[in-house]
Amino acid sequence: MSPTRGKQPTKAWGVVAAVTGAVLVVAAGPGRAHDADTAGSTAGSLPKEAAVTLLVGRAVDEGARAGAGRCAVHTFRPGLCGGWREQRVRATSRGTGSVLRMPALGDASRAARADALPTDADAPLEIALADRGRLTDVTVTDGHGRHLAGELGADSGYWLNTEPLRAGETYTVQVGAQDAAGTPVGVTMAFSTAPPADGGRLTAEFGPGPGTYGAGEIVTAGLSRPVPADDATARARVEQALQVTSEPHVEGAWHWVDESTLHYRPRTYWPAHTTVRVRSGLDGVEVGDLGYGGPSEPLEFTVGDRIEALTDSATHEMTVRRNGRVIRTIPVTTGKAGFRTRAGIKVVLRKEPRVRMRGDTVGIQRGTKEFYDLPVLYATRVTWSGEYIHAAPWSVEAQGEENVSHGCTGMSTEDAAWFFDTVREGDIVEVVNSGGAKMAPFDNGFGDWNLDWPTWLEGSALATRPARPHGSPLPPSRLHPTT
Repeated sequence: MSPTRGKQPTKAWGVVAAVTGAVLVVAAGPGRAHDADTAGSTAGSLPKEAAVTLLVGRAVDEGARAGAGRCAVHTFRPGLCGGWREQRVRATSRGTGSVLRMPALGDASRAARADALPTDADAPLEIALADRGRLTDVTVTDGHGRHLAGELGADSGYWLNTEPLRAGETYTVQVGAQDAAGTPVGVTMAFSTAPPADGGRLTAEFGPGPGTYGAGEIVTAGLSRPVPADDATARARVEQALQVTSEPHVEGAWHWVDESTLHYRPRTYWPAHTTVRVRSGLDGVEVGDLGYGGPSEPLEFTVGDRIEALTDSATHEMTVRRNGRVIRTIPVTTGKAGFRTRAGIKVVLRKEPRVRMRGDTVGIQRGTKEFYDLPVLYATRVTWSGEYIHAAPWSVEAQGEENVSHGCTGMSTEDAAWFFDTVREGDIVEVVNSGGAKMAPFDNGFGDWNLDWPTWLEGSALATRPARPHGSPLPPSRLHPTT
């Protein structure tokens, strides 16, 4: 964007600065000296050029992070807290600029050392006016063209980033302003941030993988390092960085399953034929005591037709719908007394054409009357503990009449083959009136849909994050996809 010009002629100010030692630097115009008096005039000289002095505040990385990044912003008082530095930068109507004054650090050696230190990515970046006037535009982009979110303060007197800087990045800063007379001025600056600390970076591995899935599919994120539940700030930052977008757009949220696992689902099932994209914005982002995030592989998958299978154990019948329309009604048998089928919503996990089912895998001892050892065809798995929808030719007479299984949903071989061919991973299977325990949300497949929306949101660090304390350097970070 360009600064507001009013009725003034458009003037170029796109002078790209060089980075030396990762300190904020600017480029002056040809033939201009880097001092505060260059813009002045003497008797008989040309009128003074429009200019505004900017205050650029940041914290340099000095190896000791205590204090750095936790300064009260909009102070510009060197020494107030660890690592905080100020530079005065002159912005002119020609878009050129110069560093006017380095912070007083006590001796030349300390000043030189500060010059070579990169910016602390865990600290705020603030740009303010030292003269009368107003900021009109601040645009900050990293070396990949990603924009850093920020906002102007009261009366357009200062700008502050609202999402964290990334470690190991070079940033270009374009500032547009107006002096007291309303004349547009500007300058382009650059700086870089300290590289990530040694050690493994926090990354995410997304599931389910590329492909086409059902409307109940759950997005998973497995973290390379655990994020403790008592570190709400780190969890919020991670959660904001794990970005899920869809076409069409739906309301959705992440839920922390444990310290290393998050699940994402919409408020209601995915619409048919949705495209879902998942990416991580963690790379280079500081995550508290966990260090920095690293790169993660993005994910894209699609949703097929919305297939829903509703089994009513009381009527011994399964009704299958495609996109809301009934396409088949199937007589079934479900779990008998002592082996009641789990109630609630489940999601198809996988399809297994042939499975050997044995009673001892679910706690039924050999030699008892309930033990079984059978080859089973067209088995559609809905829990990891062994609940399937499958062909049960031995119980055809009971199907549609009574419940005689050990917990699975049984049907004829013909119906099981049709169901097997019709559904895909992520399709929805719900059981009602079974008398069984409710499907667990997370530990036996995908029971996520059994949580209502308010309960689901309770597992989000963003929904439960406390308000920002007064004087903290950064508002809640907003890591939305940028270009």
